[in-house]
Amino acid sequence: MVTRRKLLNLLSTLTLNASQPLLPQRADAFQHFAKTLRVYGTEASKLPEYEMPSVTWGVIQGRKEKLVSRVIIFDYLKGLGIIPDELHDLELPSTVDVMRERVEFLQKLGLTVDDINNYPLMLGCSVRKNMIPVLGYLEKIGIARPKLGEFVKNYPQVLHASVIVELAPVVKFLRGLDVEKDDIGYVLQKYPELLGFKLEGTMSTSVAYLVSIGVNPRDIGPMVTQYPYLLGMRVGTVIKPMIDYLVNLGLPKKVLARMLEKRAYILGYDLEETVKPNVECLISFGVRRECLASVIAQYPQILGLPLKAKLSSQQYFFSLKLKVEPEGFARVVEKMPQVVSLHQHVIMKPVEFLIGRTIPAQDVASMVIKCPQLMALRVELMKNSCYFFKSEMGRPLKELVEFPEYFTYSLESRIKPRYQRLKSKGIRCSLNWMLNCSDQRFEERLQGHYIETESVGPRFCMGGKLELPGNDIVSDEEDDSDDEVLYRRTVSL
Repeated sequence: MVTRRKLLNLLSTLTLNASQPLLPQRADAFQHFAKTLRVYGTEASKLPEYEMPSVTWGVIQGRKEKLVSRVIIFDYLKGLGIIPDELHDLELPSTVDVMRERVEFLQKLGLTVDDINNYPLMLGCSVRKNMIPVLGYLEKIGIARPKLGEFVKNYPQVLHASVIVELAPVVKFLRGLDVEKDDIGYVLQKYPELLGFKLEGTMSTSVAYLVSIGVNPRDIGPMVTQYPYLLGMRVGTVIKPMIDYLVNLGLPKKVLARMLEKRAYILGYDLEETVKPNVECLISFGVRRECLASVIAQYPQILGLPLKAKLSSQQYFFSLKLKVEPEGFARVVEKMPQVVSLHQHVIMKPVEFLIGRTIPAQDVASMVIKCPQLMALRVELMKNSCYFFKSEMGRPLKELVEFPEYFTYSLESRIKPRYQRLKSKGIRCSLNWMLNCSDQRFEERLQGHYIETESVGPRFCMGGKLELPGNDIVSDEEDDSDDEVLYRRTVSL
């Protein structure tokens, strides 16, 4: 434009001096210059941004540069196999070198092109402002450097997070729940989405509800370490419906709280798809409805197993190999529900041992129904107990058939010492009377001048505590003080 102005001034000067004659050389030069100016003006008018300078001159130029650089970056990403469709609305770096740095950094972490395509928005994160601070913090709280790539692959949104505003408060919250410092990395690797939760939302309400039903606040930390997913469960739609259903089956809330403290993963079972069908399956196989709570308390995992297939297989096995009828099998499940998960070769070892001791198969089946725990015993221990029974005690095998629980007691710590005490006093009694009591009760029996009547073993009483034989001699004060211990003993059955 400056050149054009100079030319116009020159033309004006030439016009004023038109009366003066021009040299031929100057006249030709002037005509050529005027022609060049006309051509320049015509071509310039074809480019609208050059017609007239304005305040948006630099902005228009910047947009064009951005568009050009975006096209170059997209071509670079496509060449790598990365689909940039989701990046159109994202602020991208100004040069392809910066994008190349981001891609190479992610690949060094262990991410593949497929991983980046699963969440291409990670390419909008700056290496120095986002990736390095976040990954450095994750390594600081216990996630090993070789596992950072796997962590980002599972939860790439973490790269957008602010360490101070978002990540650090979640870690502080977990520490406040008594999650050990060394376990923070383990918890976040199992459930990295925790880093995206709001503290005042689902996490706080789920913890508060669990405490309200009787879970010990000091056990929340170990529960979260074992099963961190409970912090992401909504109370109204997941946790409370499960608790209400189990309570309706007869499980006291206090017993349920003790179960959750040890096996928090129960909350992860789908109520409609898994838990309810499994309960109905137990009933269909002959388990009595009033025994369901006892079954669940003894073996909570039974709620999440593929139960129908397991029960069908075990019932057929018991009928074929052990000569146990379906009704007897149901009694076995009530007393030891873990039997649904026992391998059949494990079950056969103690059964074959008993049959090898000349006990009829029908009596062995009766023993298994009375005391299913026989099927989980080690044959070596059974041999020692059986040898002592025959050689030292000299009793008939009929007593073992009547009281198969004999094999479940320790030979060295209970059977031998008590037999020696009875022998020294010249007392002859049943195996049940000798073994099925505490050491204190056994001493009381020895000091008495009578033998108590036979009583059944411990039983699970729904809606209350574990009821032991002779419980009526315990005072109310002692009964209340042992309340918590008895509840824990109930769960440990």
